[in-house]
Amino acid sequence: MKRPDFRYFEPLRVRWAEIDAQGIVFNGHYLTYLDTAMSGYWRALALPYADTMKQLGGDLFVRRAALDYLGSARYDDRLDIGVRCREFGNSSMKVDGGLFRGDQLLVQADMVYVFADATAQTPLRVPDALRDVIHGFEAGQPVVDVEVGAWRDLGDAAGAIRREVFIEEQGIPAEMEWDAADASCLHALARNRFGMPLATGRMLEHVPGVAKIGRMAVRRSMRGTQIGRQVLEALMAQAKQQGYREVLLHAQLSAENFYLRAGFQRRGQPFEEAGIGHVEMVRGL
Repeated sequence: MKRPDFRYFEPLRVRWAEIDAQGIVFNGHYLTYLDTAMSGYWRALALPYADTMKQLGGDLFVRRAALDYLGSARYDDRLDIGVRCREFGNSSMKVDGGLFRGDQLLVQADMVYVFADATAQTPLRVPDALRDVIHGFEAGQPVVDVEVGAWRDLGDAAGAIRREVFIEEQGIPAEMEWDAADASCLHALARNRFGMPLATGRMLEHVPGVAKIGRMAVRRSMRGTQIGRQVLEALMAQAKQQGYREVLLHAQLSAENFYLRAGFQRRGQPFEEAGIGHVEMVRGL
């Protein structure tokens, strides 16, 4: 088992509470590391776990987890936890795990998950839709599609995400969230392979030659992936195609680094919108 065998890695850093009297990571914590990496694997698949299992009519249960300890991790080590789905049975999913420090394999795992009725825990066939998504991901295929269009076509799904993020999560008053500009804006919507809406944003003209991107929202379970970046890039591509020379946005301060990584620069001092700190950011096209 080597690093190139895995497409997905979850980065972790060993905490003080995870080492034992020998000064190494207590063996049981490696199972927690693997479980954390499995959560990340579902995010990489663009599949919100609870919603996906509900849609599929079942849930996944661990049937087997076997670990081979080849080396020891120590306090403050930076680890990469690799996860891959090796194969499917009728109701089972066989998963490999590899815990690496650099290129050194410290622990390898052989796990079996069974897809079953969530209440009775009786096995069910792994749905073909789930098999297809995982096979596609392991083959390097994209797991998200971004559609660009009008509010009349995308508004129901985009509005649901914005309501969840801005109104319910951030507490922004509904009357401040909805405005007449939605009807004339260009909207972007990211959906996963099951058609679930995951992220959205919109674009409109700020002044001649300058487009403004706003209402960027990503469902909580999908943050930290590349989905928000894909929505942003889709809107910037449309702005460039329409002849704008610059894109402007008002970034929440907590998201400033996200936009910096996308090539935006801060302009001016922070200010408040809807009681939340923002900063104006710009990028040339």
